[in-house]
Amino acid sequence: MSKTTFDVLALGNAIVDVLAPVDDAFLVTQGLRKGGMQLVDERQALALYDAMGATAIVSGGSAANTVAGLASFGAKAAFVGKVRDDEAGQAFTHDIKAVGVHFATPPATQGPSTARCLVLVTPDGQRTMNTYLGACQNLTVADLDAAAIQGSQVLYLEGYLWDPPHAKQAFVEAAKIAHAAGRQVALTLSDTFCVDRYRDEFLGLMREGVVDIVFANETELHALYQTADIDAALAALRQEKVLAATTRGEQGAVILRAGEVIAVPAAPIEKLVDTTGAGDLFAAGFLAGLTKGHPLDHCARLGALAAAEIIQHYGARPETDLARLAEQSGYVHAL
Repeated sequence: MSKTTFDVLALGNAIVDVLAPVDDAFLVTQGLRKGGMQLVDERQALALYDAMGATAIVSGGSAANTVAGLASFGAKAAFVGKVRDDEAGQAFTHDIKAVGVHFATPPATQGPSTARCLVLVTPDGQRTMNTYLGACQNLTVADLDAAAIQGSQVLYLEGYLWDPPHAKQAFVEAAKIAHAAGRQVALTLSDTFCVDRYRDEFLGLMREGVVDIVFANETELHALYQTADIDAALAALRQEKVLAATTRGEQGAVILRAGEVIAVPAAPIEKLVDTTGAGDLFAAGFLAGLTKGHPLDHCARLGALAAAEIIQHYGARPETDLARLAEQSGYVHAL
């Protein structure tokens, strides 16, 4: 096995999030399905942006949020994703490096602009996302750093990468490199609509041994096994030969591995503000514990702690030092 350079290296969409508070009526007027994610073209993105009113702009992207969370826990994290050499791309690059994540993917010098996700947050904290992928779609095998993948304990892949064909190829090649080096590969299912598009392929990734660890929320799990019965969905997931972490909002999380079933409660919060990034940060806490060799219940509690921090403010990057928060919460020897 190669020398370990990073705890986690993630491949994902490099996106700048544009957040705005809206009411349910706004979603109806715009013809949007609450709580989901849809892909939009540049024209649609501009039209929706004009209708949104006051916005907050922060760097985002599912896997990028996860590695930002990992860095906040003190883990060594790296990210591979494609931006354009424009203002948004420069902002993304600055932000991810500023939190201590290694990011060396060269920006594109031509083609579509850096990706943007327009996040509409309703008063109940639900987020409805409209994503213009832009430069994200041009991530290719050539952008992979084989040595960095070989030197990472866990390769973390986001399901959204299964949309662009070239990114899909990079996804599969990265997994091969990681497994050849004796490393683990993790997949987050990312979104219900993403699961609907690629259900059979995601199941194939698990059953063919391409991925070893799977993260999903409750609705994604319903979509994966096409059942409204969460117990039936969990039972089906339990049969897969993976370590699985399923988040269930205020009901906490369920961790499955072979014969093990571990239920962990959600961490307490004072006020729900925005659920954007909750799953991403759960994965960050879980992987921070896992790469340090901690028991699965401990890993899940760290995930719950990170998720609780992120849903109490706008944006999907931590505003609190998560390593310090873990210590204050009783995880003195956590990391």
